[in-house]
Amino acid sequence: MWTGVLCGLLAGAMWGMVFIVPELLPAFSPVELAVGRYIAYGAIATGLMLPRLRGLLGRLDRSDCGALVRHALAGNIVYYMLLALGVKLAGVAPTSLIIGLLPITVTLLGRKDHGAIPLSQLALPLLVVGAGIACINLDVFLHARASGAAPGATLLGVLCAFGALLCWSWYALDNTRFLKRNAHFSSAEWSALYGMASGLIALLVGTLAFAVWHGEVTGAAAAASGRNWTMFWIANTLLALGASVIGNHLWNIASRRVPVTLAGQLILFETLFALLYGFIYQQRLPRMLEAAAIVLLVAGVLWSVRVHALQPPHA
Repeated sequence: MWTGVLCGLLAGAMWGMVFIVPELLPAFSPVELAVGRYIAYGAIATGLMLPRLRGLLGRLDRSDCGALVRHALAGNIVYYMLLALGVKLAGVAPTSLIIGLLPITVTLLGRKDHGAIPLSQLALPLLVVGAGIACINLDVFLHARASGAAPGATLLGVLCAFGALLCWSWYALDNTRFLKRNAHFSSAEWSALYGMASGLIALLVGTLAFAVWHGEVTGAAAAASGRNWTMFWIANTLLALGASVIGNHLWNIASRRVPVTLAGQLILFETLFALLYGFIYQQRLPRMLEAAAIVLLVAGVLWSVRVHALQPPHA
């Protein structure tokens, strides 16, 4: 189990980077960011699997293809579009910490799965996590009021972040259940197929978007808006390699080694690393409520890990 916990932590460190890229590329829309990232992901995944590609594709059946399409949409493309829009409108901290509700939503949705810990044993760790999330949201709203941010844009950003939360909650459960039922692909093979499916869908979305908004993408207004395409592809390629290729592979390993309820807790590391990267990017220390939230979230996750570690092997 501890190997799964470590892989979940490292996956969170990789995934935390996704909250910073929209800040680095403010001139690009969430659709462009998602398309760029997942085209790069698909290209890298295809290159890594090229020597075994024919045999790999030959082993796919209809249920595998259906899982790849729904996971690519919910867990990658739609999720990242909503996340990027949330970051642009509400900021890194509120978006990352709304998505930080994943440990609670995944745990509640997966409470009837085999190997899941009874909620009565997880009540106190979840209360600690909930207190941490309450602290950070209180800080966000107090800070937004003090800075005079537009309430409409902030509200839309918050709604987009909740949409991303719903997408990833469903994906995390469905992916974990699918991997436990289907062992005919290794974690690396499934991650590569997942990347190729995401790349193909992103290419279709990008082609459609380019056809509809061709003038805005290539015209003088685009050139004058500070859209640095070299930086765009460098950032998205690095994000695809770190967060998608490496991060998803680590998460697939974790998904096979830990119960669903613990997997939900490990997702919280994404939020913690996103906060860390955000503080570094903004060159500031966390405020008092932010620091309290971090302490509470870490304590809740470690408590949950201990509860699972003390369970007998047959549970």
